[in-house]
Amino acid sequence: MKRISVIIFGLLSLVGCKTATTLPITDLHVHLKGGFTIQDAVLKSKAENISYGIVTNCGIGFPVHSDNQIDSVILSMKDYPQFFLGMQAEGREWVNTFSKESMNKFDYVFTDGMTFTDEKGRRNRIWIKEETWIDNEEEFMDYLVNTIVQILSAEPINIYVNPTFLPVQMNDRYDYFWTDERMDKVINAAKDHNIAIEINNRYRIPSVEFIAKAKKAGVKFTVGTNNTNNDFTGAKYALEVIKKCQLNQKDFFEPVNKRQYGKL
Repeated sequence: MKRISVIIFGLLSLVGCKTATTLPITDLHVHLKGGFTIQDAVLKSKAENISYGIVTNCGIGFPVHSDNQIDSVILSMKDYPQFFLGMQAEGREWVNTFSKESMNKFDYVFTDGMTFTDEKGRRNRIWIKEETWIDNEEEFMDYLVNTIVQILSAEPINIYVNPTFLPVQMNDRYDYFWTDERMDKVINAAKDHNIAIEINNRYRIPSVEFIAKAKKAGVKFTVGTNNTNNDFTGAKYALEVIKKCQLNQKDFFEPVNKRQYGKL
């Protein structure tokens, strides 16, 4: 009976280890949109004990699309130094749209591979079914992975967000399309160029398998949500995978808050 009790206690201790974390959470992918205001962000951040990075979409077709608009973005956040400020670079044209000086006014810069022009010259925005062109799924997937690798290799970013996102036509077969070879290509490119990978709460990506591989390779992570309104809470997916993959503070990238530390 004593031996059984010891075993049960050990199992309970193991379960407790996997369900509790003291790791501080910073959500670096929070938008002020859909009725979610800066005042809402202040209250939600405090209530949930999650730090925020407030990000601005910057690129062609977005309200912020030139260097001369960046200072007003920074100024609008002067009364909220508790938040990090991020630049979400949109499309592949952004590198020729914004100067390095403008990029450096943010605490961090990130992008994703959800907008690209394919081999036939068609502009894909793969979160919109009607703007996603898939002639052959395997060829589309290879092109997407190669696009991601190119982004990680050439674009001046700190974080790659919405990682491993698939269009709705393919997402129900996530594990089929994200093979070991494809995961390794993305992970190796992120490692080689010192780019962190976002653990995205909204889309629940990347997979646990991807995160475990990336951790083993020494890739850093961030937590992000990519909200469209105020209907988000708690970084639930990130907390799940932090436990499952036994991530700790050293596994995460955290930017410098340039306003708090006098760097801006």
